[in-house]
Order: sequence, then C-alpha cells, then structure tokens
Amino acid sequence: MSSSAPHRPAAVGFILITVFLDVLGIGLVVPVLPQLIGHFTSSFQSQSLWFGLLSAIYGTMQFFFAPLLGALSDRFGRRPVLLLSVFGLAVNFLIMATAQSLGLLLAGRVLGGMTASSFSVAGAYIADVTAPEDRSRKMGLIGAMFGLGFIVGPMLGGLLGGIDLRLPFFVAAALALINGLYGLFILPESLPRERRTRVPLHKANPFSALLALGRLKGIGLLVWVYALMALAQFMNQTTWVLFTNLRFGWGPQQSGASLAVVGLVAVVVQGGLLGRLLKRYGEGRLVTMGLASTVVVTTAFGLVTRGSLMYVLIAANFLAYAIGPSIQGLVSKASDPSAQGQAMGSLNAINSVMIVIGPLIGAPLLAMVSHLPRQHWAVGTPMFAMAGIEALALLLAWMHLRRRPLA
Repeated sequence: MSSSAPHRPAAVGFILITVFLDVLGIGLVVPVLPQLIGHFTSSFQSQSLWFGLLSAIYGTMQFFFAPLLGALSDRFGRRPVLLLSVFGLAVNFLIMATAQSLGLLLAGRVLGGMTASSFSVAGAYIADVTAPEDRSRKMGLIGAMFGLGFIVGPMLGGLLGGIDLRLPFFVAAALALINGLYGLFILPESLPRERRTRVPLHKANPFSALLALGRLKGIGLLVWVYALMALAQFMNQTTWVLFTNLRFGWGPQQSGASLAVVGLVAVVVQGGLLGRLLKRYGEGRLVTMGLASTVVVTTAFGLVTRGSLMYVLIAANFLAYAIGPSIQGLVSKASDPSAQGQAMGSLNAINSVMIVIGPLIGAPLLAMVSHLPRQHWAVGTPMFAMAGIEALALLLAWMHLRRRPLA
C-alpha cells in the first residue's frame, strides 16, 4: 500500500465510522448496565458501588494499556492497533451479554479496558493526515461522531433494554464485529514506514507518557485542566443514570433520551459550530468559556427537581463540547509528527485514570444520599462535587492563559 493511501476519503471516513460505531455500542449499554448489575445485587447502595467498581476496573485497564497501544501504533502503524481494538470490543460486549454473574461482567470490563484504544489511535490517524492548523477542527469531527453515537446509542439501548436487558449487549457486539470486518478490508494505513518510531517498552507506560506530555512546549497547566475535566465527566457518566433514577424516577427510556440530547448538542457544536468558534475565539478562549459554562450548568443539575429542566440545561451548556477538541488540537500541534500516537495515548491515559477515580468518588457520594427523599437538595451532592472540580479546572486554565496567551 502506497503512502498516499491514507489520504483517500475512505480512510478518514472509516475512522469517523469507527468512532461512531464504538460509541454507539457503548451508548447502547449505558442505560441498561446499572439495571443488569441490579439483577446480581440486593440494594440500590450495592448496585451503585458495583457499577462504580466495574467502571473503575475498565478505567484501570485502559490507563495501563492505552499508552502502550498508542506507542505500538507509532511503531507498527495505526491499522493493526485499530483492528485489535475493535475486535476486542466485540468480544467484551459478547462476554457481558452472556454473563451470569458479577465476576463475568468484571471480566468483560477488564478486556474492554485493555483494548479501548480506538479513540486515541483514531486521533493519531487524523493527525497523520491533517495539517497542524486544521487539527482542532478535525478533532472536533471525532467528537461529533462521538456525540452522534450518543444520540442513537442510548435511545436505542433504552428501547432494546425495554425488551430484554441483554439485547443491547448483543447488538453492540454485532456492530463492533461488523465494524472490524469493514476495517479489515477497507482501512488503509496512515503512518508511512519512514515516520514510524521504535518506542522502548519501558517508556510506553502511562507514567512515562504523562511525564512526556507535561513537558510539551506551550501545554503546561492544560494537562491538569484536561485531567480535571475528565474527572468531572466520568463522575457524571458513572452517576447520571442512577442519579436521574433517584431524583426523577427515570428508567432506561428516559435516561437514554437525555443522553441522546447530550449527543445531539455535541454533534451540533463539534460537527458544525466548532470551526467558526475556533476562528472567532481560538482554542484557549474556548477552553475558558466552556469551563465557565459547565460550572454553572453542573451546579444547576444538582439543584433542579423537574426532569424536563435537565434537557434545557444540557442545551445551554453547548460551549462545554468545545473544550476537549481545543485541548487535543493544542497537544497535537505541540507534539512531534512521529509521536502522535503516544501523545493521543497519553491524553487517553488521563481519561483512563479519571475513569478509575471518577466512579470511586461519584458512586459513593450517590450511595451516601440514596436514602434521602427525591426532592432533598443534598441528592445533588455528586453534581456539586463535579462543579467544584470544574471550577478548579477553570482557575488553572485562567492562570495558564494569563502567563501564555494562546490563539
């Protein structure tokens, strides 16, 4: 395959389809996984803690394996690592679809975390074929596919879960398998052999990767901003379904619909508005504007007692969906062209750490207030904790931009 192959439209199209189908599969199971765990537990408190544990195990595996797989993609190419990730995801969903115990659900999450490199390697693939000045916008396209998957996935998962709680897992496994077969025959390589690098295995660990990321010129405190935002995000993802059930009595259909609205807003911003927002404000200002918005909205999430207001707040928080692509674009531009996989893997490692920490904070906070009446203000405690974390991220971003203004 020639080095020009990656520039064919089919290559970038496959990456976007891969991200969409992966998120669609994840979105399918989000509304039903807590209920499936509930079949093996005896109380809401136990259900919350087990859901947090499964999320933390997934993140732990991702933390240790994402930088390794990102570095392997720098050495052997993006294609084989992407295919490994997609097929691993299919096996993960199949294990969970047939699990008859919490132990098997745990095994599925372990495998899923080990192979969950598609997002970081997809980002490296896009960086391979995109000019530096256009990377934030292209990273936004990945975010848009992420959002689109979260429009269709949770809604479909809620509907399928109403038929059978295990059906969404089977559908997610089938989608991942189809995606892997498509990539096996369609996906060209994006990284020419002359641009591949040999990364020593002792450096392809999450700790070395994070240290290398922190040393990138012009990034500084933005690494911590990204980490804090990821922490709040995964606390939210871990508690959303259970929180809305506790506060509003929502089931899989309602929680799936709310997550679909989140995805819709993300698609509109990252797939349509992001280019214009970047042109007008630049990455740095978009980060601070998005953080200010999300602090206010997350606080409001914890205060409202009418479920319909959650949809209004989700839409009002549209600037939050520009934060991730803006920071990813800045990191990609600061990274060496031959180490894009390691850089994106490092960001993924940050996400993975927060997938571990987020549930360990969010789930116990939710369990702590689970005995309170639905209308009690303290039921919003997990949301208030997230807002505090986001406020700290906003402070760090402001300090960074004050010292080093970014376009």
